[in-house]
Amino acid sequence: MKTKPLSPEFWKTKTLAKMSDDEWEALCDGCGKCCLSKLIDEDTEELYFTNIACRLLNQRSCQCGDYPNRFKKVDDCIKISIDDIEAFHWLPNSCAYRRLAEGKDLPVWHPLLHQGKKAAMHAAGVSIRGKVISEDELQGPSQDYIVTWPLESGN
Repeated sequence: MKTKPLSPEFWKTKTLAKMSDDEWEALCDGCGKCCLSKLIDEDTEELYFTNIACRLLNQRSCQCGDYPNRFKKVDDCIKISIDDIEAFHWLPNSCAYRRLAEGKDLPVWHPLLHQGKKAAMHAAGVSIRGKVISEDELQGPSQDYIVTWPLESGN
């Protein structure tokens, strides 16, 4: 099935709620940060990112290795949807969904601003490429893998 071409700069003229499925998917920069394990402090409810990647995440392309079946294969895989906009605070500051929900524009390295290519994102150091281990390689407690770089905006 052929998809309809996206309107130029659709994210500037449409709200997140008014976007088509194709537009919504195109907003994802493919950085892989949402596929990192996160920990929540039970006392403070503070969220911590780790550098532990989902076993399905391809660490080179930063894409899910089985996107259509991810929810069947990974129990805690989270679908990012407009229905959960109030929960976007857990997304990294660089995430287009979070940025647009907060009234900000796309970051300068976003693939939509570079003909869909991810080179600028990787060059800005915003993706998970070269920074993570698979959950299958984990040695020791998850707390030992807490990192702060996923929270950096890359702008």
